[in-house]
Amino acid sequence: MIRRDALAQLPVRTALPALRAALDGPGSAVLCAPPGTGKTTLVPLDLAGLTGEGPVRRVLVAEPRRMAARAAARRMAWLLGEEVGTGAPPAQGWGRVGFTVRGERRAGPRTTVEVVTTGVLLQRLQRDPELAGVDVVVLDECHERHLDADTAAAFLLDVRETLRPELRLVAASATTDAEGWARLLGGAQGAAPVVEAAGVSHPVEVVWAPPERPVRPAHGTQVDRVLLSHVAGVVRRALRERPGDVLCFLPGVGEIGRVAGELAGVDAEVLQVHGRAPAAVQDAVLAGGNGVRRVVLATSVAESSLTVPGVRVVVDSGLARVPRTDHARGLSALTTVRASRAAARQRAGRAGREAPGAVYRCWPEGEDGRLPAFPDPEIKVADLTAFALQAACWGDPAADGLALLDAPPAGALAAAREVLTAIGAVDGAGRATERGARMARLGLHPRLARALLDGAPQAGVRRAAEVVALLSEEPPRAYGDDLAAAWRTARRGGDAYGARWRQEARRLASAAGERRTGSGADGGRGAAAALTDDAVAGLVAALAFPERVARARGGGSYLMASGTGAETAGAGAPGGWGQRPGASGAGGGSGLRDAEWLAVAVADRPVAAASARVRLAAVIDEETARAAAPALYASGEEVRWSDGDVVARRVTRLGAIELAARPLTAPDPGLLRDAVVAGLRREGLGLLRWSAAAASLRQRMAFVHRELGAPWLDVSDAALLECVEEWLGVELGRARRRADLERIDAGQALARLLPWATGDAARFDELAPERLEVPSGSRVRVDYGGAQPVLAVKLQELFGWQESPRVAGGRVPVLVHLLSPAGRPAAVTADLASFWRDGYRSVRAELRGRYPKHPWPEDPSTAEPTRHTSARLKRG
Repeated sequence: MIRRDALAQLPVRTALPALRAALDGPGSAVLCAPPGTGKTTLVPLDLAGLTGEGPVRRVLVAEPRRMAARAAARRMAWLLGEEVGTGAPPAQGWGRVGFTVRGERRAGPRTTVEVVTTGVLLQRLQRDPELAGVDVVVLDECHERHLDADTAAAFLLDVRETLRPELRLVAASATTDAEGWARLLGGAQGAAPVVEAAGVSHPVEVVWAPPERPVRPAHGTQVDRVLLSHVAGVVRRALRERPGDVLCFLPGVGEIGRVAGELAGVDAEVLQVHGRAPAAVQDAVLAGGNGVRRVVLATSVAESSLTVPGVRVVVDSGLARVPRTDHARGLSALTTVRASRAAARQRAGRAGREAPGAVYRCWPEGEDGRLPAFPDPEIKVADLTAFALQAACWGDPAADGLALLDAPPAGALAAAREVLTAIGAVDGAGRATERGARMARLGLHPRLARALLDGAPQAGVRRAAEVVALLSEEPPRAYGDDLAAAWRTARRGGDAYGARWRQEARRLASAAGERRTGSGADGGRGAAAALTDDAVAGLVAALAFPERVARARGGGSYLMASGTGAETAGAGAPGGWGQRPGASGAGGGSGLRDAEWLAVAVADRPVAAASARVRLAAVIDEETARAAAPALYASGEEVRWSDGDVVARRVTRLGAIELAARPLTAPDPGLLRDAVVAGLRREGLGLLRWSAAAASLRQRMAFVHRELGAPWLDVSDAALLECVEEWLGVELGRARRRADLERIDAGQALARLLPWATGDAARFDELAPERLEVPSGSRVRVDYGGAQPVLAVKLQELFGWQESPRVAGGRVPVLVHLLSPAGRPAAVTADLASFWRDGYRSVRAELRGRYPKHPWPEDPSTAEPTRHTSARLKRG
């Protein structure tokens, strides 16, 4: 029996006529409705005709999380007075609402409304692009901008345009970029209608509750325990100060467990809500309390996808966990970030769903305005390997034909294609291979799909599937950082993770066994049976992450094939880490740290750390490393500049890992030349011999280039290093080591850059003369090292010189430094005539008493220039 009283209380009902009209007209719409209005539950039932309005249609609802999909299906079934399920119904109509998530399906032929995760929707679209039998697709929680959801929306829009224009689409969200989604859904026909539903919200008081002392910023998945203790204290404070249940937002499962431990003894039931929580716990939280006050510790899953009844208080840690990819180091992992202002509003709104409430924010009010306005779309920051494979299987390898709110970053997409090419998922043109299509059907990240398909023949389908299941959902930290040990713990464990792991392992074993040969089947025979569990764990991890196979450098430090350094727990080097809770090994360090080779499955790089931190890895040997990463294995001549000289060797490498090396007696001349050039560019032109004449020539060339431009070339360090092979070509051809560079006369080589081809080089000495002849007959060197050429000469040698000299074809006056008889500066002028007339008198008065033996005529403009004293002039 339909619970019409409950349906009537859902505010979204007022928007249903406009939504139905939009779908009957353009066929797509954007639904904006605040949390708690019924957009996730009433809207699909209404569009399916199950509330008595309109024709019966089959509706598919896509949710971003498994927990939300199950909860939405159960709530809709409850509103209809039914049960979710596919079994024989005790009364007609049961089973009209179902759900499908990875590893679990409760839907059948009678199902009219089916809730699926966006990942399941993508799988269905790849198998059946027409979505035969489906009339309406509702994409819920679009504002979260998960990559799978964005991809599914793009595929659905392609289907509407090319295959099924009658397929109806709804993008539903609590807070979203309505205009952007409207343009996307409308396509060439113009923006789709935006239907808004008003919510019933109660006032929520904001209480600022920052820690009393500074806490370390979160990095990777590490959150300062001081902050977590503070959050627990704020929860206790909220229980004292406010009535009702408390909903506390934390970034991840580990933080939820730690805060739960610190809340031991509170006068309330403490519940933990996250994607890994058992279904029974999730159901209990969503069903509401039984008169017992509750504290619900939740991840961001409770922001908008779920309604937790009874909540009057929200405690917000201000943190969220999101995927990030470091393409330079080949590391992809979840990382902890500050929650956006939009997320903070969503979280606060949970306190005002049923009555006035309060939100305690665990950060200073002054920091609130500096928070990001919205979370980053996953397509901008996440690993795009799975997206690239989906696009390739869809027939659009470049993804340039997909209707996406944000285009994928070119660099990230290129990196993803390189991975797919290396594992055989796409061909040279980026098109999906048959192997790639099979990988996509497995519902795994392509790396893990490769590990399962290639590992099964060697390790056996069942064991390969078990290890891949461990890697697809990282085991709890308490399992340690040794993958093989974690595998054994999962086999023994009776916890919620172990149950989910076994279910996923069975699913993967079934999927991978489709076309297995005798060598891949389990049965305790052959090569598969010969491998120990430790060897299987290492093999599968190495197949999944070949660029992360790592060789020991000592003291728990490793070098991965990608070139990134890594350290195991407790390595003790600068930038290292202490023992992680639950990490294996004796003496406060990881049990992996004595291994010669590792296959690193999970690693991250904390802020300011020199190396990555190994969070999950398996021990392997060199043979396994080479077998898992054949594309990285190379052997050849290596001639490079190292430690100030040329090193020539024949080297065998696995990526950045050096396996073997021996000296080369006759290296390739071209490689030698390249190494010498690289050394020169790295260490600078100081490696050459710069005599005084060479330095002077360079200054003169720089002056002419500065004043006259082309065809006179730039001779700055950057310019000379850029064209080093042009002016040092002959000498570089003979250079073999640093000592050879030090013997090169830089001036002789530099003269090659004068414009000989145009004939202008012949004017060089005229434009920038090295020396100028002064009235005394001396030839004095001109200094071109400053902003203006300088001629430093004794004052008496310039008697009779009326005009200052000019260079650069008469364009630039030379700055004359007039020296005393002792060679000390007496005056500076660029206008000699003016100096003789106005300045000479004061200089003469000052110096004639100090230097009485030198001539000091009253009229220097007509006096005889001289390099000698007055006495010598008389003798002469």
